[in-house]
Amino acid sequence: MSDNVKVAIGIMIPLIGTTLGAGMVYFLKEEIKPALQKLLLGFASGVMIAASVWSLLIPGIDMAEDQGVIPWIPAAVGFLLGMGFLLLMDSLVPHIHAASDTEEGMQADLKKSTMLIFAVTLHNLPEGMAVGVVFAGLLSGQTNITMAGAFALAIGIALQNFPEGAIISMPLLGTGMSKNRAFSYGFGSGLVEPVGAFLTLLLTQHITPLLPYFLSFAAGAMIYVVVEELIPESQMGKHSNIGTIGVAMGFALMMILDVALG
Repeated sequence: MSDNVKVAIGIMIPLIGTTLGAGMVYFLKEEIKPALQKLLLGFASGVMIAASVWSLLIPGIDMAEDQGVIPWIPAAVGFLLGMGFLLLMDSLVPHIHAASDTEEGMQADLKKSTMLIFAVTLHNLPEGMAVGVVFAGLLSGQTNITMAGAFALAIGIALQNFPEGAIISMPLLGTGMSKNRAFSYGFGSGLVEPVGAFLTLLLTQHITPLLPYFLSFAAGAMIYVVVEELIPESQMGKHSNIGTIGVAMGFALMMILDVALG
């Protein structure tokens, strides 16, 4: 199997996780219980934090050092730009989170279901970018990223996409939406990941010297989502320690995947 085929498969793996999660509308009769939702949100946070460090920031720092660049500069600049980019998108794109009735972003006359989809799509964008830039680093041959390490990132994101797919699709049933349509919305929210990964891969392949910046940019974008959305939602209400346990589980699993396979 050629590297290009492996990369294409790797880019699609996160979407599989979202699709399987959205498919829970056919098996569950009611929304995910709050305690389990906290655990899953915490788990997603842990995965994204660990992936940002081991799969993005560390390879970016190592690559910058190999290029003879002061290692912390691309890491810091890219990270802050990634945070700033998501902050801008969060301020502009109209969306609403499942755990809240407060509309965010620019004012728009949109259905709640549509704004729920926008929220998850906004969340998934940095994950797609992360997968794309890691595979770009692999294909460049100028980083320490291995095929197994790139797949570890894709699998880790797919694992945390599974609960996200369910968390976006299940509440839509409560709006009177059919199971098929709720599933299609959940699936559609995950399409941004392979699209974002592919576009990022195409872009970064032609500007290899900037790869350390792009790796750190993707890390900053993912950490923004964790700090702004996932952790606050996992800590709302009673039993916030359940979300904290989820963070520990997700972080440990992603760290093990990356270190063992990378």
